[in-house]
Amino acid sequence: MRVLSLGILVASTIAMTPFAHAADIAAGKEKAEMCIGCHGENGISQMENIPSLAGQLDQFVQWQLVFFRAGARKNEQMQPIVEQLSNEDIRNLGAYFASLPPFKGAKDDNPELSEKGKQAAAGRRCASCHTDTYVGTKAVARIAGQREEYLVKALHDYKSGARSGGAQAAMADVAYPLSDEEITALAHYLSHL
Repeated sequence: MRVLSLGILVASTIAMTPFAHAADIAAGKEKAEMCIGCHGENGISQMENIPSLAGQLDQFVQWQLVFFRAGARKNEQMQPIVEQLSNEDIRNLGAYFASLPPFKGAKDDNPELSEKGKQAAAGRRCASCHTDTYVGTKAVARIAGQREEYLVKALHDYKSGARSGGAQAAMADVAYPLSDEEITALAHYLSHL
């Protein structure tokens, strides 16, 4: 029941926010100064297990920030930061990160592993939510070009149930049957798109 209530709260917060007033990308850029230390300059992470946010979808960023702020998604580093964010800050951050050009995947150094990852993506029907190009849609994450080790961590967290908040049930269902080898291949493939 708590998850349903939280989902309704998040949905109503996000659904109503565009009508309150438009997001301010410049204000989002200013607020994102506090994100640079982990998520990198212009949203391109240089830190292991920290996702890049550049080019991430506006609604996805907003949902994740609301999940962190509400405590549905937990992270020791994020909690004290998101507690300070207003709904307007969240709207502005979502718009700002969505406005940035995404990281273009690095040159593939292991095409054989990528082919295995491509097969795993097709077998798990990743494109049904993340789109055929894995750039996401609405509140579904862009995973093309994301940091490889972060994708491995996220899939392991979904598989073990350690990650909650937003799409947890769907992702747990997808990740649970994946072997470690499939997770490694899938992350490699997606990160090099």
